[in-house]
Amino acid sequence: MEENKRTCLYDKHVALGAQVSPFGGFDMPIQYKGIVEEHNAVRNACGVFDVSHMGEVIVKGEDAEKYVNHIFTNDVRGAENGKCFYGMMLNLEGGVVDDLLVYKRDDKNFFLVINASNIDKDLAWIRGNVDGFDVEIVDLSDQLGELAIQGPNSEKVMTEVLGLPVADLGFYTFKELDVDGEDIIVSRTGYTGEDGFEIYASHGLTNKFWDELLASGDVEPCGLGCRDTLRFEVGLPLYGDELADDISPIEAGLGIFVKMDKPEFIGKDAVARLKADGVKRKLVGLELKDRAIPRHGYEVLNQNDEVVGHVTTGYHAISVDKSIAMALVDVDYSSLDTPLKVRIRRKTFPAIVVKKKFYKKSYKN
Repeated sequence: MEENKRTCLYDKHVALGAQVSPFGGFDMPIQYKGIVEEHNAVRNACGVFDVSHMGEVIVKGEDAEKYVNHIFTNDVRGAENGKCFYGMMLNLEGGVVDDLLVYKRDDKNFFLVINASNIDKDLAWIRGNVDGFDVEIVDLSDQLGELAIQGPNSEKVMTEVLGLPVADLGFYTFKELDVDGEDIIVSRTGYTGEDGFEIYASHGLTNKFWDELLASGDVEPCGLGCRDTLRFEVGLPLYGDELADDISPIEAGLGIFVKMDKPEFIGKDAVARLKADGVKRKLVGLELKDRAIPRHGYEVLNQNDEVVGHVTTGYHAISVDKSIAMALVDVDYSSLDTPLKVRIRRKTFPAIVVKKKFYKKSYKN
């Protein structure tokens, strides 16, 4: 059995007493002091996440822009350098190979950030579709660390603690900086619903930044446990839950990131069929009338106790103090205020369809 990988900060997590568990093929910190305390630190002040398990891939060459547009649902044509894009790579059936971020360095150089659990699959997909394009694919996943500094105080922390000039960065933009003679990438995207930044750097600099952040006393180390509760409350998807090889972005309510006016991209024909025929399932929000906690995979029932879907993510949400879930249900039961039930172990609990964004995002305009 293959051992899990470890990030360049693994020993520091152990030294801090983190609860470490497997995630995406890595041994990752799930929590330090506790999910609630870490969640609230990000909502109210600033937290730092080790997300060095994520994959990073360079697409460069004469056809880089054309090729990225070929495999990516969003449209990078003509965009300014320094722009970040969210979107997906699709299979021929319209299912999601992965959701990812694309950073445009220039027309011939793009930086892709992919999910840890999909690195090998994504690389095979990206390399397997290059025929006819003059591009080079470079995997940097094992060479780079990544920190996510998130929360309303994150800009202050980035500038005053780390000395990085980031106040001029707008939402979904990035810049490249020289630190100690090394190039780093700093972006302002976030996966928590709060203002935040990502730093992509060598393992050495990643360790340096981590130590400086924790030494400041202004930043709480945060694990993947609260990263999930934070992204869930603002309706952001997680691959493997709300997105998968057999779940389309249209079913997941992410059609805004699928630009159908592009000349072509892999999966476009399948998406066009889904739009024309109508989807049979839809991702919705659910609010339970009880404090029972819905979990991934739990059945969703109609009023006749017929199974009409399943929970993709569920929690008793920390910021809103409600038991809520995202669920993939038959489209006939997807309208707001539709009464449903969730089966939790041997009991069923009443629920109602609500908007998926349970908590208001606080990004920088």
